[in-house]
Amino acid sequence: METNDKYRIIFRRSSRIYQFLILIILIVLVRIIYVQFFKKDIKSGAEIAFRDKPTEPVRGDILDKDGRLLASSIPYYRVRIDCTVSEQDTFNKYIDGLCKALADFYKEKTAAQYKKLIVDGRQNKKRYLNISRRLLDYSELKQVKEFPLFNKGANNGGIIVEEEYKRKYPYGRTAFRTIGFINSEGRGTGIESSWDYYLKGTPGKQIYQRLTGGEWVPVNSENNLPPKDGYDIRTTLDIDLQEAVEDALKEQLTKGYNVEGATAVVMERRTGAIRAIANLKNDGKGGFDESLNFAVSQATEPGSVLKLVTLVAVLEDGKETLESMVDGGGGTWTYMGQKVSDSHAVGMQTVKGAFAHSSNVCFAKIATRNYASNPKEFVNRIQNMKLGERFHLDIQGEGTAVIHSPDWEGWTPGTLASMGFGYGLLITPLHTLTFYNAIANDGKMMKPYFIEGYEKDGKVIKKFKPQEISGSICSKKTAEKARECLRAVVTDGTGKMMNKEVFHISGKTGTARMAFEGGGYERGGMRQYQATFCGFFPSENPEYSVIVVLYSGKTAGNFYGATQAGPPFLKIARFIYANTPRWNERLDGSQKSNHRSNPEVAAGMGEASRSVLAALPSTNSKEVISKIGNNRWMKFSSDTNAIKAENLYLAKDSLANVKGMGLKDAIYLLENQGYKVKFKGHGKVVSQTPRAGADLPKGETVTLSLDS
Repeated sequence: METNDKYRIIFRRSSRIYQFLILIILIVLVRIIYVQFFKKDIKSGAEIAFRDKPTEPVRGDILDKDGRLLASSIPYYRVRIDCTVSEQDTFNKYIDGLCKALADFYKEKTAAQYKKLIVDGRQNKKRYLNISRRLLDYSELKQVKEFPLFNKGANNGGIIVEEEYKRKYPYGRTAFRTIGFINSEGRGTGIESSWDYYLKGTPGKQIYQRLTGGEWVPVNSENNLPPKDGYDIRTTLDIDLQEAVEDALKEQLTKGYNVEGATAVVMERRTGAIRAIANLKNDGKGGFDESLNFAVSQATEPGSVLKLVTLVAVLEDGKETLESMVDGGGGTWTYMGQKVSDSHAVGMQTVKGAFAHSSNVCFAKIATRNYASNPKEFVNRIQNMKLGERFHLDIQGEGTAVIHSPDWEGWTPGTLASMGFGYGLLITPLHTLTFYNAIANDGKMMKPYFIEGYEKDGKVIKKFKPQEISGSICSKKTAEKARECLRAVVTDGTGKMMNKEVFHISGKTGTARMAFEGGGYERGGMRQYQATFCGFFPSENPEYSVIVVLYSGKTAGNFYGATQAGPPFLKIARFIYANTPRWNERLDGSQKSNHRSNPEVAAGMGEASRSVLAALPSTNSKEVISKIGNNRWMKFSSDTNAIKAENLYLAKDSLANVKGMGLKDAIYLLENQGYKVKFKGHGKVVSQTPRAGADLPKGETVTLSLDS
C-alpha cells in the first residue's frame, strides 16, 4: 500500500511538471506568434536615439541659349538657436539685445516674448529652438548674423542656419507654358516636367540625433551622404526674342478683336531650334496668360496656309507648272455637291497667281483635276512630305496630326477638294511651321527641338545636335519654285502689307473656319476663325521661319490672316532684323561695318573680361567694350582700379553697377555687397535706384527696374 502511494505521488508530481512544461511551451509559441505578426519592430537603443532623413538636392537651373536663367532654385534660410551653448555670463549680457533685434526684425513677437521663449528653452536645454517660420534671403541672413549673441557664431552664440531652396522664375510668366512647372507630387508641364529626371538630382542622407525633450538635431557622421544636385538644362530659347514675340502678340490681342488665344513660334532655319514660342489664352478676366501650348498641342484645320502643300505636291509630281492656268471664275464652285467659295473672285489665273491671291476655288480645282482618279496618290505625297510626322519632341504635350486616307470611313469625293485648300486634315502650328521651314531649307526638313543639352557646374555633359527628318520632302528645284510663289504672296497677293520692309519676307496668309464642338462651322450666324501668317526671312537666304496664329471667339464678322496674324509677324521680323547686325545693309547693297576692336562682352566682371580678351588675337585688353542692353555699351579700362561707365566713376567699395545684367547675377552681386534687393518687370536690368556708385549704407534696399 505504501508502495502504491509512493507511485501515485511520483505520478502526480511528474504530471504537474509535464503540465508546467506544456504551459511554458504554449506561452513561448504565443509570444513568437505575437512578435512575428502583431508586435512592431523592436528597436535598439541606437535606433531609438538616431534616425536618418533624406536631404534634398538643389534642382538644376533652366537656361536660355546664352545661359540666362529661366528657372532657378534660389537659396533661402531659416534661423534657429541652440539655447545651451553660450556661457551664462555671455547669455545674460546679450540676451536682451538679441530679443530686441529679433522683435524689430521679425515683428512677430515682442522682445519680452522672445526672451521668455529663449530663456525657457535654455532651462529646458533646447538645442534646436525655432525662432520663426519665415525664410530669409541672403542679405537678411547677413543682417541677422550681426545681432547680439548671434554675432558670436554657432559655437558661442548658438545661431543655427538651415538652407532651403525655392523655385524662382526671373522672367515671370514669360515662356511659362514651355518652361512649365512641377508640383510636390511630381506632376507638371513643360520642360520642368519633361526633364525632371535630370533636373531633380539625387537625394542624400543626414543623420539626426534625438535629444532629451524629443528634439531631433543633425549630427556630423561618416554615414551622412551629400545629395547630388540636378543638371542644368540649356534650352534653345533666346529670352530677348521670347519677350519680343510675346509683346508682339499681346499688342495685337489688346486691340479688341474678340480673340480667344494666340501662338507664335520662331524657328532657326538651318537647325530647327525653337528660339521663341509664345502661347497666350484668354483668361476670362480681360487678360491673356500662358496656360495652353497651342503651338505644340492644338491640331486644327489650318486652311489657306496649307495650300503650299498642294502646290508642292503638283510641282513635285510634275502635274502643274507655275504658268499653268486655272479658272477661279466668279469666286464659287460646286464639286460633288460641295460648295467652295472665295472671299473675292480672282477669275482666270496662273497657278502662281492663284496661290498669291489665295483662291480656294483654284486650289480645289488643282487638287481634283490632278488626283480625283487616284486620291491615294495625293495622300501618299503628303505623307512622303512628312506633313503629319510625329516629332517625338523633347517636351510633353505633342499633338497628333490627322491626315485622312481614301480608305477612311468618312472619306467622300469632296474630301479631296477640301484638302486642296487646307481643310479635311488636322495639324498643329508646329507642323505647319516645320513644313514651311523645310521649303526655306531647300526641301530638307529639320526636327524642331527645344533643348540644346544639359550641363553641370558650367561643364557640358550632353549636347544635342540638330536632326534632319529622314529624306528631303521635295527636290531643290520644287522648293525654289515654292519660295517664288511665297514671295509673290507678299509682293502681289494677300500679304502685301509685308512688302514695305528693307528686308524681304516670304510667306502665306491663312484664314480658316474652325468647327464647333459637335460639328459644323456655323451656329446661329456665328463662326469661329483661325487666322495665320507663316513665312521666313530674309527671302534670299532665310535665317528664321515664323508662324503666328490667332484664334477668334464666336463672331458674326470676318477674321483674316493678313490683318490679324500679319501685324505681330511683322513686329517679330523687325525685331530680329534690328538685332541682327549682319543683315543691316546700305541702300547701295554694301554691308555696313560693324567692326569693333573688341568683341561684345556681357555686362559683369570687367577683370575677367579683360583677362579673357587679353588671350585673344587683335584685342586691346586695356579697353573692353561691353554691351549692357540695346544700343547701350559700357567701357572697362584696366588703367585704373575703378570702372568708368556712362560717365559714372564707380569705386570698388561703392554700390555696384548692375545695369545690363540678368536678375540672378544682379541679386548675387548686390546681396554680397550687403544690400537688400527689390525688382519690378522682367528681363535685363535697365535702371537701379540708388544710382551706381552711391555711398549707400549696408542693409539698405536697392530697387531694380527690368526691361519689361
